[in-house]
Formats: sequence, C-alpha cells, structure tokens
Amino acid sequence: MIVMAMAAAMICGCEKPLYDDEAVENVEAAGVDENTPTKKFTFTVKGDFGSATFGEAPAASRRAGYLNADGQDMTDLWVFDYVDGTCVQSVHQEQSTAGESWGKPTMQLAYGSHHVYFVASRGDGPTLDDDGHAITWSTPRDAFWKDYEVNVVSTSNGNRAVTLDRVATRLKIDIADEIPAGCAQVCVTPERWYYGWDYVNGVAVAQQQTERVVNVPEKFIGTTGDVTVSVFGLSGSSEWVTNVAITAKNSDGSVIGSASITGAPFKANRSTEYSGSLFSSGGELSVELGADWESAHKGTW
Repeated sequence: MIVMAMAAAMICGCEKPLYDDEAVENVEAAGVDENTPTKKFTFTVKGDFGSATFGEAPAASRRAGYLNADGQDMTDLWVFDYVDGTCVQSVHQEQSTAGESWGKPTMQLAYGSHHVYFVASRGDGPTLDDDGHAITWSTPRDAFWKDYEVNVVSTSNGNRAVTLDRVATRLKIDIADEIPAGCAQVCVTPERWYYGWDYVNGVAVAQQQTERVVNVPEKFIGTTGDVTVSVFGLSGSSEWVTNVAITAKNSDGSVIGSASITGAPFKANRSTEYSGSLFSSGGELSVELGADWESAHKGTW
C-alpha cells in the first residue's frame, strides 16, 4: 500500500496547471479550464536536416538529429499549441541563445486534443503575425514545418520525436559566360514569390514581386562558370510557375546583361536550377530541377 501511494504521488507530481497569468485569456477563449491537469512534453525536433538535399556540404560536416540542413544551422524554432482553433501557448527558440534546450522545446499540455505547429528556419528578419498565424521573413531561406496532432491523457508518453518537412523552394542560377569588368551585382526578380508561411493552414503567404540583389565579389571578374546565385522562397507541395527576370548591373546601377525565364516551376522541397549566358546572346540556356530533391525536369529558355 505504501509503494502504491508513493507511485500515485509521483504520477500526480507530473501533472500541474498549464497556464500562467498571461495565458489565462487565451485559455478561456479556447474553453480550457486553467486548472486542467497537464503533462510535460519534451519535443525532439528532427527533419530532413541530416541529408544532403541541396548537395552543398559533405556528409562529414552534417550533424544528424540537429536543426541543420546542408551544413547550415537553422536559427529559429517556433512551437504553437492550439486547442479548438485557438493558440493557448507558444515557444520561440533562437539557436544563439537557447543553449542545451535548442531543438528540444518543453511544454505543459492540458489533457485533451491539441494541434502543435512547428516551424524551423534560418531566414532573416522573421516577423510573427499572431492574428494571421503566419511568419514572414525579409529574406527567406531554408524552412521546415509540421502540424503535429496529439491527444493528451494520463498515460501519454511525454517524450516525442517530431519530424518536420521542408517548405522551402529554391531558384538556383548558374551564369555560364565570363563575368565582365564592372559587374557589381546580379539581380533576380520573380513575378511571383512567397516570403511567409501560414503555419496553421500549411500554405505559403506574403506574395511579393521583389528584386533580390546578390553582390559580385571582385575576385570573380574575368572568370567563367564560377558565379551561382540562389534565391529561397516558401512553397506548398503543389507545383506553381512564375516568370523571372535576371539582370547584371555595374556599380552605378546600369544594366550590363540580362536574361528572362518564362514559366519556371516551383514546389516545396525542390530546387529549380537554370544555367545560361547573361552577357552574350545566342547561347542555349537550360533548366533542371535538382535531382537530390525530386526527379529532374529539363527544358530551355
């Protein structure tokens, strides 16, 4: 009897009220009693982070099981706990400050059904729109997402491994001809591009037509086939197409080379790769979708 009583005390000790004073308003909106029993959950966030899907880093430099893809660390991780369509709590981890808890967020989840949404990214300037349940980046880069559904009961296992899916797409441009003297920038302007992610509905948002500028270091002047420009965006799993304008400019902004792409296809977890001449006419320009992402698609412009 004494042993049974001690065991019961240990179980109850893992269960406590979920919400602090700042979250009570959200709790009431979701119809959850702030004193509802809870269980502690620790999520170990994983994903396609250990694979060379972009082919940019050797296997030895990758760290499987961490928030790292293609040799690049994710910089931010968000976790949103939704009950009956209302966000009742959230966690935002930054790689630079999270320490040992990085990639292993902890939450107290109330008994009942939850959708827990995860977003991991290394994009610049993230802005969270609570009302629109979206994150928008000033410069998108690689990004991963998951809608994780869990029903919490007294016997639930509180240690969960969550695998995220890539929701980034990428346009990669290889300039095939010689970079002339005076070339300072390569500018890429897709007519349609997405800078944000709706983490509840799982769709790309914040459509823009914005010129993306990449500076050309002096060491590349006079070289051939050494300049590659990559532009990341957000995308759902359905393919969509857009036109792309590419220009090269000198230091005063004058255009010294140009090319255009019609109907370039994009989708999540796929790199669309073009190569061709930017400074001379008559060269054949070709496109393929990176084979490490999905089966290659080839064409010309």
